[in-house]
Amino acid sequence: MTRLNDPERVRQEYATEDGLRARASIYEAVSGPDARELAFQAVREAAPRHVLEVGCGWGEFAERLRVELRVDVVAVDLSPRMVELARERGVDARQGDVQDLPFEDASFDVVVANWMLYHVADLERGLSELARVLRPGGRLVAATNSLDHLSELWRLVGRDRHWEQERVFSENAEGPLRQHFALVQRRDVTGSVTFADRDAARGYIASSVAHKHLADLVPELSEPLVATRHNSTFIAEK
Repeated sequence: MTRLNDPERVRQEYATEDGLRARASIYEAVSGPDARELAFQAVREAAPRHVLEVGCGWGEFAERLRVELRVDVVAVDLSPRMVELARERGVDARQGDVQDLPFEDASFDVVVANWMLYHVADLERGLSELARVLRPGGRLVAATNSLDHLSELWRLVGRDRHWEQERVFSENAEGPLRQHFALVQRRDVTGSVTFADRDAARGYIASSVAHKHLADLVPELSEPLVATRHNSTFIAEK
């Protein structure tokens, strides 16, 4: 059974940017609200001065925060390659683990954890660290997907995400967050992604180390496949 929080799988997944770029490319033309914009506005609302992004990837979100909000941003990622790419954007990026953050208590006004908490092996430890480095009254902004995200695609290859032992999805994130934060709210967006043909659907699945073995199960498509997006942003106040 695939586990999104298996450390070795995560290391392989983000050793290079190739798979992430392939997956991200399908979201360049989607219908409905942009989930990334929802997370950005949740940060803006807090009017922060000091922001930490964990699991920053190639630093696109951190760069936007720095440029548009004119805030002091530090970004952390496990992958040396992602840190390298983020630094190329001018981001103060450092290699590190959310389970052991190298920052003092109450260092940040906002912490961002977009589409990464389901990769954390010890979720309790990771959330504890995020709460620790936030100042009193600080805000965690954490974006994730529903277990039904792209369900039309996954049904084609027989993957039922509801049976997977994974955490921090729309349906089950609130409980763990409430163990560490006083107030938790959830904001949802829905829309769709269109896969033009079988090759597009196969390419998306094959771009993930965890799921590439399912790519050849995609059948021939007589028409483009429209898959539903279900994304959530959790806002947790310390």
